[in-house]
Parts: sequence; C-alpha cells; structure tokens
Amino acid sequence: MKHFFLLIGLCLTSNALLAQLLKSPNQQLQMEFSLQNDGTPGYSLKYKDKIVIKPSKLGLELKDDTKSLLNDFVIADTKTTTFDEIWKPVWGEVASIRNHYNELAVTLNQKGTDRQMVIRFRLFDEGLGFRYEFPLQKNLTYFVIKEERSQFAMNGDHTAFWIPGDYDTQEYDYTTSKLSEIRGLTQKATTENVSQQSFSPTGVQTALMMKSADGLFINLHEAALINYSCMHLNLDDKNMVFESWLTPDAKGDKGYMQAPCQSPWRTIMVSDDAREILASKMTLNLNDPCKIEDTSWIKPVKYIGVWWEMITGKSTWAYTDEYPTVQLGVTDFAKAKPNGKHGANTANVKKHIDFAAANGFDAVLVEGWNEGWEDWFGHSKDYVFDFVTPYPDFDVKGIHEYAKSKGIKMIMHHETSGSTRNYERHMDKAYQFMKDNGYDAVKSGYVGPILPRGENHYNQWIVNHYQYAIEKAADYKIMVNAHEAIRPTGICRTYPNLIGNESARGTEYQAFGGSKPNHVTILPFTRLIGGPMDYTPGIFEMDISKINPENTSHLNSTLANQLALYVTMYSPLQMAADLPENYNRFPDAFQFIKDVAVDWSDSKYLEAEPGQYITVARKAKGTNNWFIGNVNGETSRVSSINFDFLEKGKKYEATIYSDAKNAHYKTNPQAFSIRKMNVTNKTKLSQFSAPGGGYAISVIEIK
Repeated sequence: MKHFFLLIGLCLTSNALLAQLLKSPNQQLQMEFSLQNDGTPGYSLKYKDKIVIKPSKLGLELKDDTKSLLNDFVIADTKTTTFDEIWKPVWGEVASIRNHYNELAVTLNQKGTDRQMVIRFRLFDEGLGFRYEFPLQKNLTYFVIKEERSQFAMNGDHTAFWIPGDYDTQEYDYTTSKLSEIRGLTQKATTENVSQQSFSPTGVQTALMMKSADGLFINLHEAALINYSCMHLNLDDKNMVFESWLTPDAKGDKGYMQAPCQSPWRTIMVSDDAREILASKMTLNLNDPCKIEDTSWIKPVKYIGVWWEMITGKSTWAYTDEYPTVQLGVTDFAKAKPNGKHGANTANVKKHIDFAAANGFDAVLVEGWNEGWEDWFGHSKDYVFDFVTPYPDFDVKGIHEYAKSKGIKMIMHHETSGSTRNYERHMDKAYQFMKDNGYDAVKSGYVGPILPRGENHYNQWIVNHYQYAIEKAADYKIMVNAHEAIRPTGICRTYPNLIGNESARGTEYQAFGGSKPNHVTILPFTRLIGGPMDYTPGIFEMDISKINPENTSHLNSTLANQLALYVTMYSPLQMAADLPENYNRFPDAFQFIKDVAVDWSDSKYLEAEPGQYITVARKAKGTNNWFIGNVNGETSRVSSINFDFLEKGKKYEATIYSDAKNAHYKTNPQAFSIRKMNVTNKTKLSQFSAPGGGYAISVIEIK
C-alpha cells in the first residue's frame, strides 16, 4: 500500500468551510468533500470536468430525542491512501480482478455531543463508493436510525431506467422515462405482485441506471449490504435530488446500530461508455475478500428442472386436491388421493435426470417435492414446511441413487413462504438432510408476505436472515440460489457459495402475461450490477397455450434471443428452463445451450446501450473458446462487431445462431437460422437482430 497527496484547499465561500479533493487513479473522476457553514458534511463528483453529482448532503437522522448525525461537525482528522491489488474470484466473468482506488477517510467530531463519525470515500476509475463508520466511543453506543440522509443531486433531467420503490419486491418491468416523469408514471409501473409495498410516488429502487443529455451513463446502487436495511431512492423532482430511503421494520424503524459498526457502501458509477458500466467490478471490490477457506466444493452449474411445467400450469406443486387445508405431522398424505398433476413424482424426475445426463448437464432441480404445498400461500402460516418430508410419490433415496448412477447432481428446493422463523427453526436439519441425500445446492424462495408479520423483505432483520442462511449453508458446503430475497450487493465475493439470486422479474413472468422485449437489455445495467441472476432462460416454445391451453401468455422474445441470454445475463448458475420435449423439437438450436460455458476467464463488452442492445463475448475458462451473445430491444438493427479479442495467429470455427430475416418476437419468434464460418482476430461481422431478438455465436478454436 502506498500513500499519495491530495489537493486540499480552503474555500472562501459562504457555502463551504473546507473542501478536499480526491481524484481517481486515472485522474478522470474528481470528488470534493466539504463541510457547510453549519457543519453539514457533503460531497460532489465530476467526470472529465462534467458534473455528475452536484453538492449533496450526507448524514443520518436518529430516532427519539437523540441529536441526529446531520450537522454541527468539525473535521478531526483526514487520512488518504491508495490501494492496488489483483484478486482471483472463485467463479466469475473474468479470471482475475484489479482492485485499484484512492481513498479519503474523514473523521468528524460533532460539537455538543462529543460523538464521532467517519465518512470513507473510495474513488475508482469507474466510480465512487462512500460509507458511514461509527468507531467505538463513549457517547455513541446503541442508536436507532430514523432515516439515512445521503443525497445524490443530479445535474439535469436525465433519462432513467427504473422500477418503483418497494419494500417487498423487485419483480417489475422497467420503465424508461425522464426523471421528471417518474411521479406521473409510478402508478402504472407498479403492477400487481403477490407481496408489495410502495412508499412514494417518486421512489425508485437501485441499481438505478440513468443517461444524461450530454452522454454520461450514471448508476446509483449500494455494496456490501450487511446488518443494515436495503436502500431505495426518493426523488425531489423539483430539484432533481435523490435521497436515500431505507426499508423500515414492523415498528417503522430503519436500523438498529451498535458501535463499532458501519453502513453499506453507496455507489455511483459513471462513464461516457455504457460498456464500462457493465464491465465494472467496483461493487465486488467494495466487499470483503472471501471468508470461506476451502472453496473447492463451489462449482458453477448448468441445470434443468421440474419447474417450467408448474410455472405454465401444466402440472402442480401440490400432491392432492382432496384437502381444503393441511397440517404437517397431522395430515396423512399416504391416504390422500393424488391429483394426477403433481410434477415432482419419481418417474418424471428420472426422465429429467436421463435428459440431463444425455445432454451434458450438471444437475436437476425439483420443486414441489415436499409436503405442504396444498395451502402454502396466503394464510400467514408459520409452520408451513419442514423441508425434509417428501410426498408419497417422491422417492428421495431412489432418486439420489439414480442421479448418482448417471453422474447428475440434484438441486434441493426450499420454499419458505416468507416464514423466516420457520426456516431458521429447520435450517440445520434441512441442510443435513440435503447432504445425507447428495444435494450440494439449494434454491430457496420467499414468496409472499414476511413472517414475523409486519416485517418487510428488505429491512435489516430480514436482510440478516438471508445472510444467516448463506453463512449456515457454507458450514454444510451448500451453494445457495435465493429467490425473492434481497437484491445482491456483491456479497458473493465474500461468500461465493451464493451462486445465484432472482430478486428481479425473471423468465417466469413470461408465463404470467409477459415482460417487455427490452427487459433483458436493461437488467445487466441494473439488477446484475450487484451479482448474477438466476434468470432461467432457454425457452423455445413461446406460445404457452401449447403447454397449457388455459394459459394464453406469450414470450416477448425470439428463440435466438433466448440463446443469447446465456452470455449476456451472466451467471455461474444457468438453467435450460424449457421442457425437454421442446428442446427435442429444436436439436440444432439446443446445441448452443449444451455447448455454452458457465465460468469464464475473460469477458469483452462489444456493444451496449441500455434499453436497446447488449453484445458480449466471453472466453470459457480453461479453453481458447469464446461465446458471443447479443440481445436486442423493440427495434430491429444490424449489430457490427469485430473479433479482435481472439488470439492472433489462431483460426476458429464460428457457429452463428441468429434471427431469420422475418423473425419478430410477436409474430415469428421461432424463426432462426444457423450458419458456420471460419474467423480470425481480423474478422468483422454485421448481423441482423430482430425486434426482441438477437444472436448467439460459439467460437471454437480449430486445432
């Protein structure tokens, strides 16, 4: 670690008593910290001399009669450092990550209280992170946060890609609008969900992506959300100032703190090139290094599952329709009449195991295997599942032995129905049951209102539950894929057994009425900034009525677009989500899903414009092979890329899976073509992408 000098100057203005400048390693970003005349801390940010964040206040409002941590501060100390390291993730988009930043830590003493607060700034080449720290001290021990007052003052009425602020769900389609239009669009943007609680007509969720009129791409988010409430943003749309808005608990409190402690990092990414936002590893770098000593058991996974047939309504999670209500330990399912539609039956699971083995997949997920699905939702039911008792038609031991004989791993499913206390009550026994039966990964779910009653999905107490589940799973060497949990903030660096999250509007909504065709061109700029998403792509039959005549939904995507998602929607956990019989109908297209990697040594973002298109090339770890994906929004376009990322002097065979000329997500989604060509690092390609379409390319070295 080396030290460097900051430019520190005395500002003789009425607005600030002292200003300190911090520059990024490449000198393109400049952050200015200042204290106002009343001792209010604040900051501003510039990129290439363009204003990104205008002067914005910092601080926390405390509950009750306690004087808040908002003003009356004086600077007690400043410390500056620079940090530069290379670290290797257990899995990821690249084999190694550079963590390079300049840091300013400002120690503030509050007059009249003798309390101390540190604001720590880290300035990377791609953006700024800052957090509040509360050292061990006599006059600030236990305190309750009424609200965090971190501001982000915008320098214009930017175009934003946003979802409504909500304490319980991120499962919304994105709205694209000016900041000034958010208020008028929030009601329309807040579509129905099974558990939701909006808080403001100008509230939005992070990661928030914006584009300024002068071409700056700006992203607001948070990193390392530990023992704290999730941050939303509330917009003062008269002055274009965002302010942090934390998720409250059942009492309305927003954080119980005990010093020494700290907040999560608040992050601002900025660039004049959208590709740099996608490529940034700043969120990961603001998290602690891996705390799992032996990570050899953490493996990227490509899987199929007994899932889509339930989502579409072809089959059910529940075993019987005979009982109006069930109670675990009381209801005798052995005497119940099966409904004939239960998906998680032994024969069906073995069929999926056979398909996985025949096509080179790693694992099979099964949902609806355990007792309790008959009345699991909507009843505020505490003891809803025990996570160890299978239905009569699901042979746990027999399936384990059959899967093992085929070289296939099984993925357990734990739906909690939001009953976090019940899950914690059963967690040790459930994880041990998994290990006893050969399950190394779990998909957990938190559908519905949270129990204890009145708590929200994103407040401090429930955030701590999600973290507890990850850390407890690590004790059992179990990988976690959490659905409906808090959106990720880079925690997967510290606990890489968190190999996936949902926490956004995934493919399942295509069977619930559809998502906008540009949805997948926005998610990598927003939800995926904090970590990979289990988006469950690979749907080949877009007309859901052909699976279930009672479901008239239609996917707003072409088949080629579905293939491209395996590259553009990065995840070490990738599902081929459609029914096996639909893959058998399109074996040539299915070949790309079989071939595509799930772990990468390098990634190149070739084209990017939020809401319009993304093109990514990734190098499969341990090989010289590349895979390229392009997803397109509402308007057809010709994508132009070159292959200069390929190794010089090498020849490759490219197999291009593309939209046909007459393809369209509404009228002709399954129209695709496949062609082969030889390429080198000098090759350039122009490729048509249909509305809601795209293309996927496998680039295999010719030996």
